[in-house]
Amino acid sequence: MNRTISLCLAVLGLALLPALAQTPAPAANKGRVHGHITTPYGTTQSGGSVTFTGGSLSGAAAKFTVDANGDFSAEVPPGTYKLVYRTADLGEDKQTDFIENVKVTVGADVVQDIDMTRKAYMDSLTAEQRKQAEDMRKHNADALKANEVIKHINGDLAASIQDLKDADNAKATATQTLGTTAAKADVDAKETEIKTEKYTDIETLMQRDSTAKPDASILWGRLGQAEVGLKKYDLAETDFKKALEVDLASKKQDLSVQGLAQAGLGEVYARGGKVPEANAAYDAAAKLDPTRAGTYYKNEAVIFFQANNADAQAAAAQKAIDTDPTQPIPYYLKGNALIQKTTLDDKTKKLVAPPGCMEAYQKYLDLQPNGTYSAEVKQIIAQFNTTIDNTYKAEKKKK
Repeated sequence: MNRTISLCLAVLGLALLPALAQTPAPAANKGRVHGHITTPYGTTQSGGSVTFTGGSLSGAAAKFTVDANGDFSAEVPPGTYKLVYRTADLGEDKQTDFIENVKVTVGADVVQDIDMTRKAYMDSLTAEQRKQAEDMRKHNADALKANEVIKHINGDLAASIQDLKDADNAKATATQTLGTTAAKADVDAKETEIKTEKYTDIETLMQRDSTAKPDASILWGRLGQAEVGLKKYDLAETDFKKALEVDLASKKQDLSVQGLAQAGLGEVYARGGKVPEANAAYDAAAKLDPTRAGTYYKNEAVIFFQANNADAQAAAAQKAIDTDPTQPIPYYLKGNALIQKTTLDDKTKKLVAPPGCMEAYQKYLDLQPNGTYSAEVKQIIAQFNTTIDNTYKAEKKKK
């Protein structure tokens, strides 16, 4: 069953920290000065220029560009300089900030940042400007902290998607691990072991992440999926409902997450024998996320098959067929459900399939002639053209 949904949280937009790079030695008879420009708010100040004054440089030779990462680098003759930073919109008669007494010697590589969060610069601002800068720095610090949390969560979400895929492929993995000659009981046990491990991993990650960021609906949805896999249906129901509650309260709702949560509730209800509730939940999922409606209904039919509810299985399979008639599995599931109502004609002694059963099986073969269930389906169809001998003749007693 395909329960995976690819969905990640957006990282808050802040400038990246500059990457450190090794620089070659400065030219002969010169030294190098390089640094980074930081705003009073603690963020990178990109663009503008740094001008060296007080030495032998003048004009264009004294002016060096600040790049988009807020970095500058200059090779200058030895001396003591005043470094003046100007934003791109300032004229030569004005300055944004400056650093005095920067000493450069031949062959030296001097690091001189221009950090406008330093006390000397902040003291030059008005009280109102200082408060504004301090408030912004706090906001940026909180944003950076949130960024780290979100990056970590995004990594966990990616891991959870892979775990879900691994759980869905557990049977194939178990067969490959144990070999094709392994006993069915051993393969089944290995499959269960793999699934339990994967769903437990997801549960651990999502419990932690939903605590760190409880307003992210996808985390509650993923947690519910893990709990369904571990057969913790009561917990899963609670967390799917939490996913819906959180997403509906969000300023930017994600209908795919709501669809995931409704489909999850549908599975919980189906496994609990609550057919009307399951149907309503799956219908809601299909309406919220129509691009996945066929998959939702196919999954519903599979779950009712696993729950041995043939009537509900047939109805769900038909909804899947109506939504997407190109999927082969729903036709197989419909035939599988209907065939349980097969009867025997007393006159012809042949099996009589209920209406739509053989047509569903034949459509499965048309769409997937060499599919997983094709041999089974061909055998079933052949049986319905065979006369069944249901007479019983007692053996003659030996004299």
